[in-house]
Amino acid sequence: MDGAWSSAAIRRAESELMPKLPPGTLMQRAAAGLAAVCARLLSESAGSVYGSTVVVLAGPGDNGGDALYAAARLAARGARVRAVPVMGDRIHPLAAAALTRAGGRLTSEPPAECDLLLDGVLGIGGRPGLPDAACRHLARIRPRLTVAVDVPSGVEVDTGAVPAQAVAADFTVAFGARKPCHLLGEGALRSGRLEFVDIGLAEYLEPQPVVSAADAADVAGWWREPGPVDDKYTRGVVGIAAGSADYPGAAVLASSGALAGPAGYVRYAGAAADYVRRRHPEVVSTDTAAAAGRCQSWLVGPGLGTGEDALEELRAVLARPVPAVVDADAITLLGDSHSLLAGREAPVVLTPHDREFERLYGSAPGEDRAAAAAALAKRLNCAVLLKGHHTVVAASDGAVWANPTGHPALATAGSGDVLAGFLASLVASGMDCSRAAVAAAYLHGRAGALASEGHRTLSATDVAAALPRAVGAVLSAATSPRRRA
Repeated sequence: MDGAWSSAAIRRAESELMPKLPPGTLMQRAAAGLAAVCARLLSESAGSVYGSTVVVLAGPGDNGGDALYAAARLAARGARVRAVPVMGDRIHPLAAAALTRAGGRLTSEPPAECDLLLDGVLGIGGRPGLPDAACRHLARIRPRLTVAVDVPSGVEVDTGAVPAQAVAADFTVAFGARKPCHLLGEGALRSGRLEFVDIGLAEYLEPQPVVSAADAADVAGWWREPGPVDDKYTRGVVGIAAGSADYPGAAVLASSGALAGPAGYVRYAGAAADYVRRRHPEVVSTDTAAAAGRCQSWLVGPGLGTGEDALEELRAVLARPVPAVVDADAITLLGDSHSLLAGREAPVVLTPHDREFERLYGSAPGEDRAAAAAALAKRLNCAVLLKGHHTVVAASDGAVWANPTGHPALATAGSGDVLAGFLASLVASGMDCSRAAVAAAYLHGRAGALASEGHRTLSATDVAAALPRAVGAVLSAATSPRRRA
């Protein structure tokens, strides 16, 4: 399990570590790691550090100092380094002196083109937005690569929000630990590819990150592999109440997602039974959820409609004493009446996109998506999977995860139906609901990446077809011991 720590938690850890080290050690560790990453990138993109052109946008704080010290190391290896103090005379004096000793120069007019632009304007203590001088230089300079120092300057570090102008980096070199903006919102997009430099903070950080991120080992560890005495029932039975005469495809796609998961049996209840049977003969169909047999989990909502019949199906599913995944039209119905959850003891997972979130909560999630998802989860005592380019999962106990595998190709009609069916299958297999939401988002993202290889367009059917390959790739690649959930 990976994670990100708040800026306050990072500062507390640094304040504990720094008195135990010679003055300046922490900055030199960060600069050495940053320089090593930049040297590698220059070798890959420009052929060599020697003779390359590096521009540094340096702010007045420690972030600027990290950038200047790293740039001094590159200058000592023959790079042509030009550093711009973006706040006039306010610049880290010792780091600036180190740069000039190494052959770099301070300038107010950097070259218009460079091999690498090093963003050292603002660190974790900076406010969102950029100084005017930084904006002017960013608009004029055309870098081959942009590398952000610890965080992309201008982003909101603890939420990933970008309310004003901010750097868009190709790479971000994070010191000590990841920050929420590396995993959440537009900040995660602007971070580019994340490189990590260990500066010795690990033992001083709080044990629980503010945002967690699953990896392949986590998903494999939660996955329930069938044993030699398992049968289709003990592997888990998932029920799907989805589709209608107007939207039969939603039932087919949700069933496709469920069949890609670990459950051994899929029951479908609804008006699209003929469509489901033609596509998936292994799915057992009934007309209504009330008439379906016993299940270990239910999915309700995709393509269901919002009329009285759909409301009756939602009530029937929520009356069952088993976990339920509530998606799409069922969220609309639930938004009109939260009382449908009153007295329910079995877990519920809600899977809203932003507009559905607003129907449930009364306001849009806003820039702080992690806090919004956590607030809804607490209010309704449910797990919440808030969909977006960086999907967030929140548990009712306040735990939050950010999904690292989102893919633009998943922004296609029906993709959410596949995700919801797959999630319900994970829950039916016995996986904890919050973990199931995290694992479903992770594997769904991997499936989107696999399905899009070599293709410019993608359909939800393609994503469903790629899910078994994504599962196989993740379970095979993971090195942690697999255990039964």
